[in-house]
Amino acid sequence: MPEHTFHTHEPVELEVKIPAGDVEIETIDGDQSFVEVTGSDRLVEQTVVEQRGRRIVVDHRARGWLGVSFGSSLRVHARVPHGSSAELSTAAADMALSGRFGSLETRSASGDLVVRGEIERDARVKTVSGDVQLPAVGGDLELQTVSGDAEATSVAGDVRAKSVSGDVRVEVVRQGKVTAQSVSGDIAVGIAPGTNLDVDAGSVSGELASEVALGSDAGIVGDGPTVVVRGKTVSGDFTVFRAA
Repeated sequence: MPEHTFHTHEPVELEVKIPAGDVEIETIDGDQSFVEVTGSDRLVEQTVVEQRGRRIVVDHRARGWLGVSFGSSLRVHARVPHGSSAELSTAAADMALSGRFGSLETRSASGDLVVRGEIERDARVKTVSGDVQLPAVGGDLELQTVSGDAEATSVAGDVRAKSVSGDVRVEVVRQGKVTAQSVSGDIAVGIAPGTNLDVDAGSVSGELASEVALGSDAGIVGDGPTVVVRGKTVSGDFTVFRAA
């Protein structure tokens, strides 16, 4: 399939739905967007690439993704304007994003997600077994994972994270509320300097570590913003630390 070119004078909403393969998205300067889909002839023919107003859609329309052999995969390479949003849905595809994105929403069964750059607003990530690496998130972060590890550089808004056996780590939180739950994975939350803490966390058999006493009224020391941390693990460790 040749490369598709779309005239886009503003950030777009990019939607990608494929069963398996690789998704690569980068944000660029200019007033055009480009999408290229490669793979077997049959899978490419079953994939629609089109523009619907501000929305660019890449949709594999074969019935029943479970009937698609994972040995037969698609590769989607998209270049869209800075500030564009991405909504990605896959069964087994690695996703690599670079640049400045407005918002991000992903759903996958397996496959890693790596984002380099910045997410200006909210990010929502749901995965079963893929690892997740996120940059600075300017809004809220909602994260659900079963066995994959997840890490975010920083989050400006609220954090809601649930994990079964994967580790969850947020390097810097400056304000808002962090709610984190895990069965056997470790949870680590970094609190920005000058930020107050309101922490209440527990673990059945894992270790707890914090630079302030754990308790709903502990750690309020100044006039700066307060991060409220609420967390629970069964066998994983829960750590709250001061970010550098």
